[in-house]
Amino acid sequence: MANAARDWLAARAGDLLPVPYFHVVFTLPPEIAAIAFQSKAAIYGILFKSAAETLRIIAADPKHLGAGIGLIAVLHSWGQALSYHPHLHCIVQGGGPSPDGTRWIACRPNFFLPVRVLSRLFRRLFLQALRVAPAAKTARAVSHPCPCCDRPMVRLSV
Repeated sequence: MANAARDWLAARAGDLLPVPYFHVVFTLPPEIAAIAFQSKAAIYGILFKSAAETLRIIAADPKHLGAGIGLIAVLHSWGQALSYHPHLHCIVQGGGPSPDGTRWIACRPNFFLPVRVLSRLFRRLFLQALRVAPAAKTARAVSHPCPCCDRPMVRLSV
């Protein structure tokens, strides 16, 4: 079995572009996670779409990269502590074709895109989509302190 896995990984390495790749993670706050737990398909769809749009829009902007990019996104719904924590892990190539398709534009060494810019656009796109989603119209999260330790807890109000 180990040999088969090693052979498969070696074959996949041959499929990769000879460029750096970056790991970008998009997470949802606990209040949104509470809604996602009740409306997984709707919220996960918004999460995937908002993350992909964010990466593509910022990468296409000439102030940042000025190129088209490709990405792979994997949904993780539970954190390491086995708590519900929906988030996307994205693997993104470190560059892409120019808008006219005539040349490759590489990102700066060891730097893909500014996190603060990605965060703000992702938040805006996600919340815009959430506001019009049926899931948002039927459920909302309410934060309140835990009676035992005063830590914030999230309760779903339907």
